[in-house]
Amino acid sequence: MSENRQNQRETAQFEALLLPILPKAYGTAYHLTHSRDDAEDLIQEASLQAYRAFHTFQAGTNFQAWFFKILINLFRNHCRKRKREPEIAILDDAPDLYLYTQTAQTGLQKSHNNPVEIVLERMNEAHIRCAIAALPDEYQIVCILYFINELAYQEIADMVGVPVGTVRSRLHRGRKILQKSLWHVAEEEHLLPITKKLSYEGNPA
Repeated sequence: MSENRQNQRETAQFEALLLPILPKAYGTAYHLTHSRDDAEDLIQEASLQAYRAFHTFQAGTNFQAWFFKILINLFRNHCRKRKREPEIAILDDAPDLYLYTQTAQTGLQKSHNNPVEIVLERMNEAHIRCAIAALPDEYQIVCILYFINELAYQEIADMVGVPVGTVRSRLHRGRKILQKSLWHVAEEEHLLPITKKLSYEGNPA
């Protein structure tokens, strides 16, 4: 009977820690898998694995980081094979300030005070999610945790299982790749203002 009470107490403690972070965990799973069904499966599997390993969790430490580490490892091990492979080739070696350079070349800077903002304003959540999905997995994970979940470097490092310096370097490259990915999505979805033709046509005769 005492063992049963102990199990009930541990279950209640686990649920009290898990429930507040589930919305953020589901959002992360959805951005990683790009599917509501796959996200729900990932959350369920992570929750079950976390519950079974709850005896290893140190009370008073960061439960969210501990749970997200389980979630991310499951994504790496099981879900990565099911997701669409990103078109890494067209995103390699993205230069600094890629969006700024592209808006300058297309003439957007002549007609708008903040051309980059104009491009981003035309993109909805699905467009941005598509751009993030094109990133290689390791860059995609840290970008989701940093830009979407707004987590600190140390928290991300704990979740991903790498040093803080590695998180910084992946975010630095991830930002550059993401700019190029965002531009490709904007072009493919015809979200760019029509200014390029005007800059070449000149005044009508």
